[in-house]
Amino acid sequence: MNATRVELLDEVRQFRQAHPEVRFVDLICLDIPGHFYGKRYPIEMLEKVAAGSALKLPQNCVLLGAQGGLYEIGDYCFHDGDPDAPRRLIPGTLKLVNWERQPLGQMLISSDGTEAPIEFEPREVLARVVQRLAARGIRPVVAFELEFYLFDKALKDGLPQYPRDDLSGDADDQPNMHIERLSRFADVLGDITETARLQGIDTTVITAEIGPGQFEINFSHNTDPLQAADWSALFCRLTRGVALKYGHRASFMAKPYLQYPGSGMHIHVSLYDEAGDNLLTRDEQRPLRHAVAGCLSLLPELMPIYAPNHNSYRRFGAQVNSASQASWGFEDRDACVRIPESDARNLRLEFRLPGADANPYLVLAALLTSIEQGLDAKIEPIAPLNDDRESGVDFPKDMLDAVRRMQTSERVVAGLGSEFVMVYCENKRQDHLAFMHDINAREYRWYL
Repeated sequence: MNATRVELLDEVRQFRQAHPEVRFVDLICLDIPGHFYGKRYPIEMLEKVAAGSALKLPQNCVLLGAQGGLYEIGDYCFHDGDPDAPRRLIPGTLKLVNWERQPLGQMLISSDGTEAPIEFEPREVLARVVQRLAARGIRPVVAFELEFYLFDKALKDGLPQYPRDDLSGDADDQPNMHIERLSRFADVLGDITETARLQGIDTTVITAEIGPGQFEINFSHNTDPLQAADWSALFCRLTRGVALKYGHRASFMAKPYLQYPGSGMHIHVSLYDEAGDNLLTRDEQRPLRHAVAGCLSLLPELMPIYAPNHNSYRRFGAQVNSASQASWGFEDRDACVRIPESDARNLRLEFRLPGADANPYLVLAALLTSIEQGLDAKIEPIAPLNDDRESGVDFPKDMLDAVRRMQTSERVVAGLGSEFVMVYCENKRQDHLAFMHDINAREYRWYL
């Protein structure tokens, strides 16, 4: 038995000893739109999987659309017989679920690291990018920040309503960033962060955001980019679950209210060499500028990843702190790429364009690929917003236009893989057609 299997078997046995009441464990992974799918395993069977028994799930689950449909894509779905594909258990992710009515565990699984990884599975796409950078001696350090809204548990005409606070039961219907809101919603926010800790997620700062019932929670900087994306994905699941316990719905929709700011996914990235030195500080910070130029240059072609559905596009340019063009600046929250003030050791860029509903694995893979290509091209970026408030590059505001750009981009194909780009673009194209059909039939409801 190899070292990984011994480690996994110990993890399962320790979990069973600590939580003898748990009979089932959800084995979960993320599909292309960023929703979890998987299977609920009896814990006895999980121990067998940890010891080396095969773990397989239908390959085409990865291809589910934003509204849950399964689309015909190339040779997949309706032409391949929906074959099973191997998955592996991700060590260190077996944790207790405390928001369900019955005792339950959950554990991440993935095809990356198996003998036959699925080329278009989001975690596998990111794993390939991270491995490529590692081969070049580049070690990214990553921190996610996620904004989200709390809604009342009951919808009205299918639409979200303002949440009621913990103290008075009043509706939180005023846009503000007052810290008192953290006290009014202390019970649910405290439970979210404690549940995150129990899941192994290192959360840090909590902020009351501008929109009513809107908050942001930050994660610590992580030297493992895959784990950083794992944290972001798992946080979305646990936040929704915990919120329901308190009579709320939690939503990471990019723009749930037309009149209020949207929710973003902000990613801080710094790069280090094998000796631990910050690569972005070299040569009077030229690598930093090259990285910024790469992000802005590829951004128009990567919009289907950063803004993965029609709701995502409603967020751009509608309020402050949400970009209407691809731009950058020092300590400027209107920029897509913000350079926070820091010392040389911690010099980094903050990518602020993606919506909170984007797939964290794919967003990080796209961002790291953009940075890599910028470093290779060694081009200077456009003027920062600090020097020119009109500086910026237009990006597509239409889903089909964005998909066409991504589909024909040799740079995106080179960075993320031809099979992934083909599958992803067709998934987004058919999502668009399904959306337009539902709009015409007056049947569409935004998925919370």
